[in-house]
Amino acid sequence: MHISYDVIVVGGGHAGCEAALASARMGMQTALLSMNLDTIAQMSCNPAVGGLAKGQLVREVDALGGEMGKVIDETAIQFRLLNASKGHAVRSPRAQADKKRYQFTMKRRLEDQDNLYLRQDSVEKIVIEEKEILDLVAKSGTKYRCKVVIITTGTFLNGLIHIGSSQVRGGRSSEPSSDILSSSLQNLGFETARLKTGTSPRLNGSKINYGILQGQEGDKNPTAFSFSTKTIQRPQVNCFITHTNRLTHEIIKSNLDRSPLYTGQIKAIGPRYCPSIEDKITRFPDKEQHQIFIEPEGLDTTEVYCNGISTSAPFDVQEAMVRSIKGLEETNITRYGYAIEYDYVPPTQIKPSLEAKNVDNVFLAGQINGTSGYEEAAAQGIMAGINSVLKIRGHKPFVLDRSEAYIGVLIDDLVTKGTREPYRMFTSRAEYRLVLRHDNADRRLMKYGYQYGLIGKKQWEELLKKEEIISETNEYIEHKKNGADSLLKLLRRPDMNFNNLLELDRELSRKNIPPSVQEQVEIEAKYKGYISRQNQQIEKFKKMENFTLPSQFHYETIPGLRKEAQQKLEQLRPVSLGQASRISGVSPADISILMVYLLGKGKKCIQSIPT
Repeated sequence: MHISYDVIVVGGGHAGCEAALASARMGMQTALLSMNLDTIAQMSCNPAVGGLAKGQLVREVDALGGEMGKVIDETAIQFRLLNASKGHAVRSPRAQADKKRYQFTMKRRLEDQDNLYLRQDSVEKIVIEEKEILDLVAKSGTKYRCKVVIITTGTFLNGLIHIGSSQVRGGRSSEPSSDILSSSLQNLGFETARLKTGTSPRLNGSKINYGILQGQEGDKNPTAFSFSTKTIQRPQVNCFITHTNRLTHEIIKSNLDRSPLYTGQIKAIGPRYCPSIEDKITRFPDKEQHQIFIEPEGLDTTEVYCNGISTSAPFDVQEAMVRSIKGLEETNITRYGYAIEYDYVPPTQIKPSLEAKNVDNVFLAGQINGTSGYEEAAAQGIMAGINSVLKIRGHKPFVLDRSEAYIGVLIDDLVTKGTREPYRMFTSRAEYRLVLRHDNADRRLMKYGYQYGLIGKKQWEELLKKEEIISETNEYIEHKKNGADSLLKLLRRPDMNFNNLLELDRELSRKNIPPSVQEQVEIEAKYKGYISRQNQQIEKFKKMENFTLPSQFHYETIPGLRKEAQQKLEQLRPVSLGQASRISGVSPADISILMVYLLGKGKKCIQSIPT
């Protein structure tokens, strides 16, 4: 049987969901193929969305017209704004999800979407017979034909699960791995490598002694993820905090010879910023305790996730470890923690559009590019979905740069620097984070979502109205006096906020300015000098990004360019002088030589960014 679509998305995780929805909403006949349709959008690790820098990614996905923010707003059971007491640049929304409700709500969005077809099947081979035609051979024997394929296989490529000395082929607990597809990618010329990640045990929450644990409440006024969400009325539940102790550490240390991390059984590199509990007590031997968050998995279950003790220890060690922890003495493990090794494609092999460099019409998104996290996956997914459609239409690819979005930082880091460990987004990775805040993602990116047909006219007009009110309010407070000072000057004081202005000026209070506008006006007033300075830095950055480099060019012919720089530039083929400057092994002196040489050769040597 042969079935044809415009775009086929392989994999139903968070990247696959956003890619498929974007493609279908842009008018393409799209199929999403998943080995198990019941696990679409499953939260394989902790049941939460957002967090430091990750919350910014979700809001950016929403501003582009994605679905993750809307679904978490509808299904979350606790909302918290992290770093609320710190500066706006590092604040991030986070929400505890009702795991199953999130999963099935997202699945329903996919099922209801026009132009989108869900099929339970497993792709094993990609065949390229003609330049713009791809054939996917599935395990069922079905052949799927498409113009573009988006690979979003997560941890399923050659997945190998470890618990103690036990090794089981699998892409996730109780699910098979995808082994043949990895070989097919290699046959197409892709280099693959191995990464490792892990998860914590789940517990029966009904037997936890919550009375002796520290409770962690949600915010009384929740911060929504989606700009289309007006209010959040859902009841919120508590999370709880406990800690490991000396006995816990002794149990783990005395059994390290049985841990696959320390016996040499696991060979791949794991996430540095989310280490296993075995790594924590080994790397920090003087630390007497490590924090654990007890996170409920949903309203209809007592099962909880033990965030902070990711482990691949044997079953008996996990049991002893858990029962040594305060409040968990009488509980039982419902699902054991495990580590998983899997294949990924080092992302220097893809373009900023997420299309492969060596194979036309093949896009990669999510953990296959070396990232970790639902949010990083969703961000890549929507970008791959948009660019797959643009590729079919013969249009220029959609590329966000580092000054526009955390998504731009994420993808630029991957394609320019690559990664040898699971990549996680942090605010510190974004050099322009003061202007890339979660609160202004709509103002930065919704124009693109509207341009590509992913944001409706009503929502776009609401943003235009918001911009109009912001402009009018800024003008009003700049010129309206209160005593000797303008309202704007008063607002810039550390002890003043917009509510204080409303109390001081009755005319301003009668304008009924929306809270989202008040927030933008206050931030811009207080950080005006810093924002202005960062905008000047962005202008310099843009000049480097706009200095595009030839797609076909022999860097070894440039006199004075160091051998290492020549090799790196030949290998990575940067699209701009800015990207070239961020390549490891290319020095500022190399960039100066390259720029002088190209300018000396004249405009014939400079072309548009290749598609």
